[in-house]
Amino acid sequence: MKRLILSLAASSLAAGALAATEADLEASFNPYKHGFPSFPGLAVGTVISKANVEQFKDALDAGMYLAVKNGWTEIKVGPTTQFSLNKAYVEATRKGLNKTKLGAKNGEISGFEAGRPFPEEPRVDDPRAGEKIAWNFKYGINWGDNAAIDPFFWKYRNMTSGQVERTIKFDFHFLNFRHRVQDAPVPEVTPNPSELFRGIYVQVQEPQDLKNTQLLIQRYDDDLKFDDAYLYLGFQRRVRRLATGQATDAFLGSDLMIEDFEGYNGRVSDMKWTYKGTKNILMPYYNHNELVLTDEFKQADGYKFVDFGGQGGCFPNITWQLRKVYVLEAEPVNGAHPISKRVFHIDAQVYNINRTLIYDRKGELWKSWTIGKSHPDFHLPINKGTGIAIDDSFSMIDVQSKHCTTGQFKGQVDAKQNPPKLFQVQNLRGGN
Repeated sequence: MKRLILSLAASSLAAGALAATEADLEASFNPYKHGFPSFPGLAVGTVISKANVEQFKDALDAGMYLAVKNGWTEIKVGPTTQFSLNKAYVEATRKGLNKTKLGAKNGEISGFEAGRPFPEEPRVDDPRAGEKIAWNFKYGINWGDNAAIDPFFWKYRNMTSGQVERTIKFDFHFLNFRHRVQDAPVPEVTPNPSELFRGIYVQVQEPQDLKNTQLLIQRYDDDLKFDDAYLYLGFQRRVRRLATGQATDAFLGSDLMIEDFEGYNGRVSDMKWTYKGTKNILMPYYNHNELVLTDEFKQADGYKFVDFGGQGGCFPNITWQLRKVYVLEAEPVNGAHPISKRVFHIDAQVYNINRTLIYDRKGELWKSWTIGKSHPDFHLPINKGTGIAIDDSFSMIDVQSKHCTTGQFKGQVDAKQNPPKLFQVQNLRGGN
């Protein structure tokens, strides 16, 4: 009993810890106030290749080091830039400073209203620091209150031969039902009788054999409640509810699980979180309009997509920035999960997951996951000034089977494309 009391006291002390200050808030949203990070010999324009990768090993995560060392790709270094976040989100964080508290167990939280729940710098001596980082990600500003990717092209590629096996054209839509900070209605979409936090709606436009396949994910504000997920199969013309375990199946034959969406698309309570420290490493952040883009998938408005190259065409042709990153390990609570752990590299300013290493149940590296981010002011006009880093390219590489799935986005921060009715099961039944 004495041991239990001491354990609870220590946990409570760590959860409460020191109160966050205005200085903590400023440091969280502007980690580069006193200058950008540097690395010996690394400068804008540097190309990291197989020939010089050892010199820059410590500026790369283990997955990118492996890719460059194997000669699969090269990394072009761009300038580190400020990704200043949406002002309404920052202000919501300020209003909520120190109001959010962790519950007695993983997945429980109280006092949260909006913004970044725990803006203070994580500490390795805080046993629940990893959990706080996970909450910051869950309630982060990825896509803001609502956004759409229209269109969104996925390519399935043989990494050895470079053959493109299949191309799928999607629309993706995102809506925060709760904890909204800017787009009406604020702070919540009503009615919301199920107390949902977020919805994701996906529809396949092409090819014909998958056309009108739809996926709906409804995430509850209560993290201890399992998500509801529904799949509408166009060729069967029926809706079926997905079992919880199907979130870890290959989605439509790709290299991605539903759980991989947006970096991590699961509950906080699904994982044991361990903060592994802070690093300055190269991350896939860039200015979309300053890249050499592809003429494929021509759009009426002249928009062009990120191009791909490297081994098998599995790597986005982008520039990378040296940025402050939190390293977070996530170990599934469910012993039947197909992976043993994920190692997330979370950008300290934007708090998005941009580089992930996924390990199989034997503990061996299985997949290397990249989500490239464009500055919103160097993207579509509708995104300018939003303060929301735009998901712009992705690459999920199965390093064991030498296969990859790549993604090319046309992301738009646009509330008009995301009416709440789109995120209802009845919408699936309508067959669109």
